[in-house]
Amino acid sequence: MHIDWQHFTPWSSLAGGLLIGLAAAVLILFNGRIAGISGIVGGLLSPRKGDSGWRLAFLAGLLIAPLLYQLHHVLPDVFIDASTPALVIAGLLVGLGVRYGAGCTSGHGVCGLSRLSPRSLAATLCFMAAGFLTVYLLRHGLAWT
Repeated sequence: MHIDWQHFTPWSSLAGGLLIGLAAAVLILFNGRIAGISGIVGGLLSPRKGDSGWRLAFLAGLLIAPLLYQLHHVLPDVFIDASTPALVIAGLLVGLGVRYGAGCTSGHGVCGLSRLSPRSLAATLCFMAAGFLTVYLLRHGLAWT
């Protein structure tokens, strides 16, 4: 096993995880809502009266956070090793999975597991297994890199 020590960032990863947990806890404690991004965005597509403000604020925070981070640190270079059609297909499959699973990774994996939801445990195990299998097949089974 090889550890890339240059990119091994346990403290910033811990801080990021704590911020995600804090945001999820604040949202459920003060608003009674789950911090599932697909549900937050979905609620904007079919809004109910008086329900859009917190959703827009949450999404604005997701978009503004990297800009604030960039004031003190250099953002890493982003390199996506996939074609546009592959990204479109992957996005559609994720969207389909979100609909069938009645929630996304943040809703089930972060919020649902912390609430000890059996449904979220099943969903998280399924999407993690699907991810592991996909990577294995693409990297080893089909010999794509």
